[in-house]
Amino acid sequence: MVAKRFYWLAQFIGWTAYCGLLTLSVYTNNPSHIDSVFFFNIMVIIVAGVSVTHLQRYMFLKLGWLSYKLPRLIPRLLLSSFFFSILIGIVDISTDYLSNVNTIKDNPLEFSDVIVNVFSILLLVLFWNAIYFTFHFFQQSRNQEVHNLELTASNRESELKNLRSQLNPHFLFNSLNSIRALITVEPEKAKVSITTLSNLLRQSLVLGRENLVALESELDLAKSYLELEKIRFEERLTIEWEVTIGLEGFEIPPFTLQMLVENAIKHGISNLKDGGVVRIKVDETDSEVIIQVKNSGNLEVVVDLGVGIDNIKQRLLLQYGEGASFELKEENDFVYATMKFKK
Repeated sequence: MVAKRFYWLAQFIGWTAYCGLLTLSVYTNNPSHIDSVFFFNIMVIIVAGVSVTHLQRYMFLKLGWLSYKLPRLIPRLLLSSFFFSILIGIVDISTDYLSNVNTIKDNPLEFSDVIVNVFSILLLVLFWNAIYFTFHFFQQSRNQEVHNLELTASNRESELKNLRSQLNPHFLFNSLNSIRALITVEPEKAKVSITTLSNLLRQSLVLGRENLVALESELDLAKSYLELEKIRFEERLTIEWEVTIGLEGFEIPPFTLQMLVENAIKHGISNLKDGGVVRIKVDETDSEVIIQVKNSGNLEVVVDLGVGIDNIKQRLLLQYGEGASFELKEENDFVYATMKFKK
């Protein structure tokens, strides 16, 4: 709608400007020619110019010329512009002589006058076409860019859904392994664990439908999971929390914190005879929100980090680009998994 309005506005402004220059030229050479008849002729030129160039545009659309490449388009454009310039020229000359019947004998129509008139109009029509096609190609390029962005977004959304779909089985598998270890040794604790797992799965089903979730929800999920693991590891697992107040509403991709906690247990604590510490820290700087999971252990003994870490890296890249980062490092017998989000 905006493009259509702009088109008609440009049509009337362009032809009115041309006729304004024509009027100025006549006034400079012979002011006495500026009368009601002259202005009538000017109005006819404006209407003829707008109508004929609009007819030419209609022809472009019907014949599909707007999709042609320049080598194929230019000769057709020149030929059609010349034809329509002759048409406007005929209307212009006819109006002049029909409105000044008594001057025909005194001012006979000469072929050179017709040629000059047609070529002056041709220049104007070609200029009009140059503006029109420039605008059209700009719009086409912009629409293509928008289409490419939509396609990219659609592909990313599809990939994110596939990545999210990998997490629930991974999460369920780890949780069931934890309960399995309790069934024969401590069946009562196993029953409690099953109840905890039921609550976890209910939470995961809700969070799994979202692209982003509040950090508070992720913390609740991690707490429930660690409660489940605490039943299994008992005194071998020490859990520490360090969460800055006010960041509960900050949004992150679902299951990212959960995956870091799971990896800390599976690849860290479970490999240590005496167990160890898992510390969850959420902090912020002036420009970033930092989420870190620290656990006792070593990276050297970890052969495969599973689907979790690669999944997190891909999701952060897809959803944030350079707006988020992930780092995994070892320092003084502790492994640090850190996500940073730009505010």
